[in-house]
Amino acid sequence: MQVSEPNNVKIYNLSAGKSLPEWLSERKRRALLKSNVDIRRRIELIQDFDMPGVSTTIKVSRDGQYILATGIYKPRVKCFDVNNLSLKFERCFDSESVTFEILSDDYSKLVFLQCDRYIEFHAAYGRHYRLRIPKFGRDMQYHYPSCDLFIVGACSDIYRLNLERGQFMSPYSSKASAINKCAINPVHHLLMCGTEEGRIEAWDPRTKNIVGTLDCAFNCVTENRELSNFPSITALKFNGGLQLGVGTATGQVLLYDIRSNKPFHIKDHMYEQPIKDIEFHYQQDLVFSLDSSVVKIWDKNNGKLYTSIEASTEFNNLCVVPKSGLLFLATENTKMQTYYIPSLGPAPRWASFLDSLTEELEENNFENVYDDYKFITKQELENLGLDHLIGTNLLRAYMHGYFMDVRLYKKAKSVANPFEFDEYRKKKIRETIEKDRSNRVQVDKLPKVNKDLALKLMNEQNDKKRKEGAASLLADDRFKALFENPDFEVDRNAEEYRLLNPVLSRMEEKNKKKQLKKIVSQEFDPVEEEPEGKGSSDEELDFYELRQGEDYKGINSLKKKRNKASLGERIRTEEVNRRYYIM
Repeated sequence: MQVSEPNNVKIYNLSAGKSLPEWLSERKRRALLKSNVDIRRRIELIQDFDMPGVSTTIKVSRDGQYILATGIYKPRVKCFDVNNLSLKFERCFDSESVTFEILSDDYSKLVFLQCDRYIEFHAAYGRHYRLRIPKFGRDMQYHYPSCDLFIVGACSDIYRLNLERGQFMSPYSSKASAINKCAINPVHHLLMCGTEEGRIEAWDPRTKNIVGTLDCAFNCVTENRELSNFPSITALKFNGGLQLGVGTATGQVLLYDIRSNKPFHIKDHMYEQPIKDIEFHYQQDLVFSLDSSVVKIWDKNNGKLYTSIEASTEFNNLCVVPKSGLLFLATENTKMQTYYIPSLGPAPRWASFLDSLTEELEENNFENVYDDYKFITKQELENLGLDHLIGTNLLRAYMHGYFMDVRLYKKAKSVANPFEFDEYRKKKIRETIEKDRSNRVQVDKLPKVNKDLALKLMNEQNDKKRKEGAASLLADDRFKALFENPDFEVDRNAEEYRLLNPVLSRMEEKNKKKQLKKIVSQEFDPVEEEPEGKGSSDEELDFYELRQGEDYKGINSLKKKRNKASLGERIRTEEVNRRYYIM
C-alpha cells in the first residue's frame, strides 16, 4: 500500500506493490512471500483483481454485492463477490466489449455492447442471446419504465431495442452525424445524447420527440484558450434531477442546470485530453473528472481543486463505490487500481477493516510531520543567540521548547560554534590514541567518565548480595562506552537529575569519600609521612620490641600498639632513639 498526500488529502493506493505471476507454483509463491518484504506487505483487497492485458470498464451492481469488469486479452468479463473478496466467475467473448449495462440488481442479467456491432445478453448461467445492430455502437443506456435499450454510435439514429417484446422499435432520428455518449436522468427519465458536433440533445421517451438542444462547443471557445481539436461530447452524467455534467474532447468539464443554456461553471483539465468519465459525490459538493492522465476531484461551486490522482499508466474508466470513499480505476495495465480516500467517506461494509488500518497508519506516521524540524529548548535558543525569534513564524512553540527548521538550526549552530568541527576532529584523534593504548599493560584505576558510578559499582563488588550484577556491568563490553565516551557522562548538576534522585544525590556526596577510602585500603596500606633523615624501617625496629611470650602479628598490629601508648612512653622512646642515632 502506498500513501500520498496531494493538497493535504491522504490517498491510499491499495493496488501498489509487486504482483506474482500466475504460472508460479504454490511453493515458489510461499518462498517469495517469506523473502520479499514488498510482496509480504502488500494489501490484496480483492483476490485476482486484474486482467491479462488491459481493463476497459468497471461497474458495481445496484445491490453493492458484486463488482464487474471487462478487459482484454482475450476479451472477457470478471465478476467479483465482495462478501468473499474473490473472483466469482470469468467469461470470455468473441470480441472486445465497448461498454456494458447491469439490468438486474445483481449479476444475473447483463448486456454487453461489443466492437464488432454485436450485443450479447448474459444470464446467471452464461450467454443467453446475441444479436447485431446496423452501425458500430459507442454507448448504450437502459430505460427501466419502458424496457427500452437505447444504443448510440457512428450514425444519426438512436436505436431502441425493447427487451419486453424482444424486437427493435422505430429509432429516434437525430440531426448529428454521430453520437458519442448518452445518459438517462434517474428522476424524470430524460434521455440526453452527446453528439460529435459538441451539442446535447434531450429526448423525452414518453413523447418520443426531441425537447431541447444545448450547444456546449460554443461555451468551450474562449479568447484565452486556443483549442487543438473540436470540443465533441465525450462524457455525460446527471446529478439529481437538474444538474448535468458534460465532458468534452478538449479536456473541459461543463456543469449545467438543465433549466439554463449556459454552464454555471467550467473546469479545464489543461491536458487537452478527452474527458472519459464524470462522477458526483453523494454528500459533498465535489466532482470527479477523469481523463487518461489524471483524476481530478474539485468543488463544483468554485472549481477549487480538492485533490487529484496522477496516472502511472493511462486511465480508461472510473467507478466510485456508492456512499464510500473507495474508487476503482480501469487502466492500460494488468492491475485494476484501487484507491481509498477517507476524507470522502468511510470504507464500504465489506472492506470496513480499511478504516482501522488507515487510523493505525496515521498514528504511526505522526512523527514524520516533524522530520524537517529540530526541537530545541529555550536555553539552547539563548545559547544560539536566536531568542529574538520567539513569537515569529520561524519558531513553533511546543511543550517546553520550540520547533525550528533544521536548516536554520544548522546555520545558527555553525555561526555560534565555528570550531565545532576542529573539536570533533580532536576528539576522534584522542579516541584513536586511546584505542591504541589499550594494547599496553593496563593498571586497574577509575575510568575518566562516570567515576562516581564506577566507584559505586566497585564498592558493590565486595557486597556478596550484589557481587554478580556489579561485576557483570563493569566487565560487559556492551556498557564499555558508558565509562569511555564523554557523551554518556552523568550530569549531577542538572535539574532533571536532582528531581529524579533527590535522596540519592545527597547520600552519594556523603558516602563518596568513605567508599573511595574503603576501596583504596583494600588494595594498599596507608603511608604516613616520614621525618627527614629517618627511615620508616628503622623507626619500626626501634619502637616496637617483642616481649617474651608475645607473637609478631604484622606491622599493622605494631602501629596500633604505638597509637595506644601514652605520651610519657612516646617521649621516652623518642629519647632512646635520639641517643641511638647520636652514638
